[in-house]
Amino acid sequence: MPHPLENKRALVTGGSRGIGAAIVKRLAHDGAHVALTYVSHPDHANATARAAQALGVQALAIHADSADATAVVAAVERTVQAFGGLDILVNNAGIAVMAPIADYRLDEFDRMVAVNLRAVFVATQATIAHMAPGGRVIMIGSCNAERMPFADGAVYAMSKAALVGLVKGLARDLGARGITINNIQPGPIDTDMNPADSDFGAMLRTLMALPRYGAAEEIAALVAYLAGPDAGFVTGASLMIDGGFTA
Repeated sequence: MPHPLENKRALVTGGSRGIGAAIVKRLAHDGAHVALTYVSHPDHANATARAAQALGVQALAIHADSADATAVVAAVERTVQAFGGLDILVNNAGIAVMAPIADYRLDEFDRMVAVNLRAVFVATQATIAHMAPGGRVIMIGSCNAERMPFADGAVYAMSKAALVGLVKGLARDLGARGITINNIQPGPIDTDMNPADSDFGAMLRTLMALPRYGAAEEIAALVAYLAGPDAGFVTGASLMIDGGFTA
């Protein structure tokens, strides 16, 4: 099946670069029309949309700060208006603010929860109003939901661990409608936000079974599987793709 997602309609939050951009391009490669949101770097966002369009699908970039619930809902509605519906939602947008708990500012805590958790709920709630049976909701969580082996990451780990429970609960809510929902938990992935050739990357590799970082395209491949026809019986799952970080 060369285009298993042909004519499906997808929205990827935080899709301008890194893992998000790889997801946009993979969904487009598999035949889906794709919208992506971004909060900064419109040049990256537009370049990603053009790369998707070059694969023969419709694509658009939407400016929307995931910390703003109104903007998140508007992005969903704009996607539906542009494509005539919505079949796939990938909640990829996320931030990581690392700091000792004694120094952690409440505004930083609130923004982390707003982007990593509240926006996921808001986007999902807005999207399922437009989804037919066969719809797919996919979260991009983190292996740190299961293992946080260094200091200063407690709030980030909390925000990603909450997705595990949200997905399990929503699997029950959405299952009767024929909509699946799953959570992907990447380990260290080589992006400009977390480069493999950094000192931090060298430390993380000592914690892994496979002594390398993952590639964004490997995460995108798992997203494509969950979005596709072969994953119709997978729901409520949190799937680790971490090179053995949590082994």
